[in-house]
Amino acid sequence: MPESIASNILEIRNRIDAAARRSGRDPQSIRLMAVSKTVPAERIREAQDAGIKLFGENYVQEAREKIPAVGHDVEWHMIGHLQTNKVKYVVNLFDWIHSVDRLELAQELDKRARQHSRKLKVLIEVNIGGEASKSGVEISHACELARQVSVLPDLCVHGLMTMPPYSDDPEHSRPYFRALRALRDEITRAAIAGVSMDELSMGMTDDFEIAIDEGATIIRVGRAIFGAR
Repeated sequence: MPESIASNILEIRNRIDAAARRSGRDPQSIRLMAVSKTVPAERIREAQDAGIKLFGENYVQEAREKIPAVGHDVEWHMIGHLQTNKVKYVVNLFDWIHSVDRLELAQELDKRARQHSRKLKVLIEVNIGGEASKSGVEISHACELARQVSVLPDLCVHGLMTMPPYSDDPEHSRPYFRALRALRDEITRAAIAGVSMDELSMGMTDDFEIAIDEGATIIRVGRAIFGAR
């Protein structure tokens, strides 16, 4: 790849700043996550050296090999679908779980976190487009799931995550991002004890500027940092 990871990150940060200013937002309110699935540890360290503090992994087995090699000087976020039987492996690896989409999973995360004396930060994953091929709770059930998770003592709900239906046109993502923001506002109004809606994890390489327009606080960028997989 002709450009370095560091120069790619600089370009993305410049785009984040420009998008935030266009939207009247503080660029510091938006965190850049490097999606590092299939990326070897040495390239992750390059991104870390270039200032990346958040890394997102999709696959438990891969993360079990890479995270110990890279270390915990950064935040590790589980962003992929999580099977309940894999939870025992993730509680000591990840700081955040973005993919809580059912009560059974949340209960297992809570149980395992307690066994390891950990508090896990979690996001409720919402299937914003209602796609059968994607994980995530339906919009209509998201507030109730947040309420159910709120009583689990070792999980802390911090917001929502989504992935809109794929399109070649980034603008097609806008109504889905807007819907997630509206859902965040609805859950905020419900004033559920122990639930904060500070984070909206949405937007990837092709549509993160649109996501920033619509209120994203964490954007998940892989290809634009590390190149095509």
